[in-house]
Formats: sequence, C-alpha cells, structure tokens
Amino acid sequence: MSLAKGLIVSKQFTHRDIILTEKRESRIEQLKNLGFQVTSNNHDAVSKSQIIMMSVKPQQFNTLAEEIRGALSPHHILVSTVTGITHKEIESALGKLPVFRIMPNTALEICESMTCISYKYTDSTHENLILPLFEKLGKVLIIPEELMGAATVVGACGIAFALRFMRAMSQGGIEIGFNSEMSQLIAAQTVKGAAKLIVETSNHPEKEIDKVTTPQGITISGLNEMEHQGLSSAVIRGLITSYNKLENLSSPAHKSGK
Repeated sequence: MSLAKGLIVSKQFTHRDIILTEKRESRIEQLKNLGFQVTSNNHDAVSKSQIIMMSVKPQQFNTLAEEIRGALSPHHILVSTVTGITHKEIESALGKLPVFRIMPNTALEICESMTCISYKYTDSTHENLILPLFEKLGKVLIIPEELMGAATVVGACGIAFALRFMRAMSQGGIEIGFNSEMSQLIAAQTVKGAAKLIVETSNHPEKEIDKVTTPQGITISGLNEMEHQGLSSAVIRGLITSYNKLENLSSPAHKSGK
C-alpha cells in the first residue's frame, strides 16, 4: 500500500491507473472507497496491466505465480518486492521476462524511500521506464543481486531501527521535561536534519559529530555513556541478527516447508 500511495503522491499515476488485488472483502471495500480499482482476481489484473508489481510474503509467492503465469506475455514487466525470492526462482516460476527486484521501505508513501534495485533480462526501454519511476519515490541505488539481502536489512528493516531510536530519544526528552508532543517533534526534526546532512554533504557521520562535540562538553559525555551502554554494538548486532534470520528464511529447506 505504501508503494501505491507513493505512486499517487509523486503524481506519476492516479488512483484509476492502478489495479490493486486483495482477497479480503473488507479490505477490498476500503481500497475502493479510496478510489482504487480493486479485484480479487490476480490473473485478470495482470491481463489488464503492463507493469506487474508483486508484493506478497515469500511463502505466498508460489501461489501467486500459479495464479498469474497464464496471463503473462512478453510485453509485461515484473517488479518484485518479495523478500528472498531470487531472479532464478522468479524465472523458474514465471518464465523469462524483464524482472526488477526492488527493496524499498515504507517511506515510499511520502516519496522518501531508499530503494535498492537489481534487474535481469531488461533493456534500456525497460530501465528507462522503471528506474525513473522509483527515483521519484526517493533515492535509488542499483546493486548486484547478492546484496539484496543486506539491502533488506539496512534499508527496509532499517527504517524500523531508526524509528526505535527516535522513540527512545523522544522518551528521554519527556524524562527531562518536555511533554510528549514537543519531545517527538524535536526528536523527529533533529533526526531528519542529521540524515539530510549526510545525504546532501556525503560527509562521514563522525565528521558531523565532531562539529558538536567540544572538550569536556555535554555532547561527548552523552555519546560516551551511550557507547558504554552498547549503542553501536547493539545496532550492529541487531542488523546481523536480522540478516542471519533472512538467510535462514531464504534457504531452500525453509521455502519448501521442511
């Protein structure tokens, strides 16, 4: 849903240009009320479209592939957000078609996503159609397929990790005197500013940290206490834990249900 919202917010498409598929009746009505074309028939939706965006859980991929295989033709372009499903597996299930594996995050809906992309069996026509589409939804980075797992953890899971830090910062602000609304605003804008500094200057974070840490100052004291409590180590270990679980979920044994 974040992707559909982003495509509309970026003014690339209207609600009527997008066909969403959904199995739950209650959800279908909600989406129709928002103005989308909605159907429960994946085969029918594919037959009426050129760009097919597959956004399901990994364990639902095979079922979806069976439903749409007969509707696919050479003019279709596949875009997959399905975690852990490789180009080879997509080709095995659906045939040889232009495929873009993408890993965005939920900031798609406000056009501020970090989207990593790997593609196969594409030409310049396909790439000139799909890549600008995601460039209007935030930043895009083309990566080799073997890094898609890492992109999932750092970019997609990473937005939750960043939000958890913001929540902690906001809670700390309440502890020292702000009400919750003020504290959340200060934390959010501060994190936004920090991120923008890095994106726009390409400076290493430590270079920006050095600008606000003075000898015997309050900033360095707070940073050192956070490091004593394991801040950097906890973040790195969290990333590695998520990556290891993803690798396990992507294993042939897990996908086959063994």
